[in-house]
Amino acid sequence: MTLFHYSRVHSLENKWVLPPVHSIVCLRNLRVGRVHDLSHSSQYVQSLALCTLACMGSAEMCRDLAPEIERLLRASNSYIKKKATLCAVHIIRKVPELAELFTPSARTLLSEKNHGVLHGAVVLITELCKRNPDTLDQFRKAVPELVQIMKGLVTSSYSPEHNVAGISDPFLQVRILRLLRILGHNNDTASDAMNDLLAQVATNTDSSKTAGSAVLYETVLTIMDINSESGLRVLAVNILGRFLLNNDRNIRYISMTSLQKIVQTDHNAVQRHRGTIVDCLKDQDTSVKRRALELSLALVSAVNIRSMMKELLIFLSFCPPELRSQTASGIFNAAERYSPSKRWHIDTILHVLTTAGGDVRDETVPNLIQLITTASELHCYTVHKLYRALVKDIAQQSLVQVACWCIGEYGDLLLKGECEEIEPLQVTEDDVLDALETVLQSHMSSPATRGFALTATMKLSTRIIDNVDRIRSIVSIYGSCIDLELQQRAVEYNALFKKYDHMRAAVLERMPVMDKNSPGHTNGDTPGEIKEPDTSKPKPAEAGLLSEPASQVCDLLDLLGGTDTPLQPSTPTTTSSADLLDLLGGLEPTPAENTLTEKPLVLFYSVKPQMSTIHRIVPTVSVYEKNGLSLKIQYDKQTETEVTVSLIASNSTQNDITNFTLQAAVPKSVQLQMKAPSGNVIPAHGLGQVTFMRIRVSYSNQGAMHQDTVQIDSFPSTACQPSISPL
Repeated sequence: MTLFHYSRVHSLENKWVLPPVHSIVCLRNLRVGRVHDLSHSSQYVQSLALCTLACMGSAEMCRDLAPEIERLLRASNSYIKKKATLCAVHIIRKVPELAELFTPSARTLLSEKNHGVLHGAVVLITELCKRNPDTLDQFRKAVPELVQIMKGLVTSSYSPEHNVAGISDPFLQVRILRLLRILGHNNDTASDAMNDLLAQVATNTDSSKTAGSAVLYETVLTIMDINSESGLRVLAVNILGRFLLNNDRNIRYISMTSLQKIVQTDHNAVQRHRGTIVDCLKDQDTSVKRRALELSLALVSAVNIRSMMKELLIFLSFCPPELRSQTASGIFNAAERYSPSKRWHIDTILHVLTTAGGDVRDETVPNLIQLITTASELHCYTVHKLYRALVKDIAQQSLVQVACWCIGEYGDLLLKGECEEIEPLQVTEDDVLDALETVLQSHMSSPATRGFALTATMKLSTRIIDNVDRIRSIVSIYGSCIDLELQQRAVEYNALFKKYDHMRAAVLERMPVMDKNSPGHTNGDTPGEIKEPDTSKPKPAEAGLLSEPASQVCDLLDLLGGTDTPLQPSTPTTTSSADLLDLLGGLEPTPAENTLTEKPLVLFYSVKPQMSTIHRIVPTVSVYEKNGLSLKIQYDKQTETEVTVSLIASNSTQNDITNFTLQAAVPKSVQLQMKAPSGNVIPAHGLGQVTFMRIRVSYSNQGAMHQDTVQIDSFPSTACQPSISPL
């Protein structure tokens, strides 16, 4: 201990760093002798002991020495009180259950005149209030006392000992404001007691210096966090507005961060500073730009949508690449929410696509297409504007996709050369086809974009007169394309030209108006997930098909695994154009199927984009025989668009088959309506039958459960006579 005592005074006076060996000796003596140094006659020895315990003491040491620290809180020496107060803060953080020991002494410390002791006391009370709600209620009674201390600091004359840039002890002021914020949160009584003080601090504190700005910032946070008056909240917003004009970027940043937190509750007050916030979009610092962008988007309303959107579109043209996606998304959301007209909405989105088409989200393309379809009076205007954009630049993939879709749907309006809303273009059929062919051949076009262009070219075959042969030639080229999606489309489109030319106009007619929530494809290489149609309302049963009772719901997707969305009971089970081929597994179409030579089983059609074949089925075909159970498919009738068949199940065993169920799934180009079986028990010895194509069969025979799956994908070729119908 001698070595430690020898160096203690010099360590304090000359601010030397205590060697590690001294700290170890000190800790050992604190552990063994406990109160030797804490009770020493020298305040410097006591101070070193308190600092060492606070920084390096273990939880066990804190528990042992906590009573000594509490005693020192009542010492007459202000220097020791300050050190003991801060040591108590560290002890509470290490051993929270000791908080109650220091609560009585902490309250008495508020009557101290020494700023260091007051500062430590406020820190200690803040720590106690954060950890114990009961203590929080107890110290709310001290709010008037804290208010008086704060008023004394605000109105006191110049004191060189505590003055920083003209502000009297800003460190203590900040600590008191933080404590008041905790005490006044969700408490009307405490909030009312501090309202006048906060108004006085907000109006009398000079913000030209950093110290004053720090006090004002804490004042604003306190005003916004307590139950303050509306006028006081407006004053706080105005203080943050003045911060926006500060040359210090850090102050501007924290100002916008605070405004963003309160913009929802005090929207009108923040709106007064909209011009200053928009100017911050031009700041050189990216962090400030990001905060200004977020705040600007939050300020957009139906009243200022046009002016704010102009500023945001200008910002989009020069903003950093890392902010383009966020800016574009914010503009889309604001335009959809506050759009004054459909034309303005379309123009705004097209402007974004032209400027930052590569940075928009995937759902932008289907959303814009849906918007265009609903604005029937703007079809001519839109197709002219998109054609201009397509000819000018094909680098923005999202814009090119929408343009190709629009030209394919409304190309006839473009060729007419008549438009009231915009100066029309005089374009020929060759000009339009040249533009689409450029997209198809460009190395910048993604497979999804080429798919849009190829479909648009095909659709134009029913909207133009003189260049059908050229379209046929373009489509045929992609029949051997390395991209399977393009190849499949081209093969099917070629089939329309050759075998089914009489149906081409019907298949390629204009798309109907799309519902807002209707499924669509994303702006990528793969289609988005397609939802099942709503079957909540009962529909008339097709001829020869009965509705399915609730006890026999056939969950086709559950058969395939991976979904928990059941088909609705009491209605015909219907599959949409979802990709059942992919879900089933092992049923992917082969290249031969692309040429329409295969003979898949098809019940009836409803989807237009593809074609398939219908086959006349032999009267009866056996599809399953196992464990005495026999399933036969029986042809009932066939029309141009559907086939009606029956499945007959019979039992040749000596025992009845019970719990009989059957499930079926079909390819993606097919819709299936399926009636319930006539029963779920098949009598033994073939005395009865159950009547109703990978299919799944499950049943119980002599207590043993059986389950099997069989795929019905072939029928005698002599019994099939193909005919075509649009999907």
